[in-house]
Amino acid sequence: MEAYELIRSRRRTLALEVTADGRLLVRAPLRCAQGRIDAFVTAHAAWIERHVKLQREKAARRPPAPTAAEIEVLKARAQTELPGKIAHWSEKMGVAPTGFRVTAARKRYGSCSAKNSLCFSCFLMNCPEEAVELVVVHELCHIREKNHGPGFYALLERYLPDWRERKKLLFMN
Repeated sequence: MEAYELIRSRRRTLALEVTADGRLLVRAPLRCAQGRIDAFVTAHAAWIERHVKLQREKAARRPPAPTAAEIEVLKARAQTELPGKIAHWSEKMGVAPTGFRVTAARKRYGSCSAKNSLCFSCFLMNCPEEAVELVVVHELCHIREKNHGPGFYALLERYLPDWRERKKLLFMN
């Protein structure tokens, strides 16, 4: 049986999770018997083996994490390049963001707060120019449409009819 980390909580069911680094997490109800948990893990051994292998392969293909110096270079580049793009598209779209900042976020390239402040990941600078423009326009669309409903996509389509092709150019490091 694969070694696992047990997480008990106020849930009703047992669940398995294989993390990005290949660790196995088992989530269980507070009063679930250890024997039942072990039987659950054993019953799902094939699934576990397949997914642990898959995650470890993905981890091996991932490039090494950037150094602090590399992140600072990307942040500086973003601070230099993005304001011009934001200004250009803001004027074209008739919107006005209240602020702009650059972070080292790993899970998303951009966000727009409820107060219309934009935030971009420095890792966006690793993407092609067309993809960078897509993220800028996407976040500016959120100033008018706060969700990803039909109105949002109609607005995005109006300014970037090729947004679907551009989206394919995005990749997370």
